[in-house]
Amino acid sequence: MRRIFTISLLLMFMSLSSWAQIGDHRNELSIGVNGGYVMSNVGFTPSVTQKMHGGITGGFTVRYTCEKYFKSICAIVGEVNISQMGWTEDIRTADDLPVINSVTKVAEEYERQLTYVQVPLMARLGWGRERKGFQAFFQLGPQVGMYLGDKKKSNFDYGSRNVNDRIGALREAVMDTLDVQRKFDYGITAGFGLEYSNPKLGHFIIEGRYYYGLGDIYKNSKSDYFGRSNNSGIFVKLTYLWDVVKSKNKNIK
Repeated sequence: MRRIFTISLLLMFMSLSSWAQIGDHRNELSIGVNGGYVMSNVGFTPSVTQKMHGGITGGFTVRYTCEKYFKSICAIVGEVNISQMGWTEDIRTADDLPVINSVTKVAEEYERQLTYVQVPLMARLGWGRERKGFQAFFQLGPQVGMYLGDKKKSNFDYGSRNVNDRIGALREAVMDTLDVQRKFDYGITAGFGLEYSNPKLGHFIIEGRYYYGLGDIYKNSKSDYFGRSNNSGIFVKLTYLWDVVKSKNKNIK
């Protein structure tokens, strides 16, 4: 997994280096802010039935546009974000029905929200207008994250929870109470989006992005309970950028 992460990082910088030697030069620096919504889960092995966990994400964005290679606008994008990841259990009985708590008469629910500082670094290819109009883009690269803390939420008393009828009750007991053991997270992120640029107003961007974690939140040796426990998430983001440095290239439109 670490090899995949390293290879993706090397490929990104090799691509940028090759563009810089061939393309129509740019020197554009833009900074701004981003925010959005993330739907995430944790890939547990043995598996745990889950729903998508909803959270928010937001932070700062820096983009450096270096070349136009044929019709592709080449840039590198970096972000520093605070993101709410985690999982929401889909608690079920042996009859594959929601557990009914004998006291509250409602289905038992449990969710765990993990807060991270996330830093993606992506190579970006765009097609369309740079200064005024629309541009479609694709971006891909490695992402690292640092765990800040978590928050647990449930609608039942843990000591009196229904363990007799639950599927995977032992797994859930472990994951519900175990603290995050590996606070450093890393993986691959990629996304598609659309950007509208205006010389006076700046750049307005909407993007859909997917993150797949290559690390685990719990230890995964043979003596540990989980063989896999990696983060993944779908991000829907809005970004606003303004230009700090602009090229004097007359071919830019």
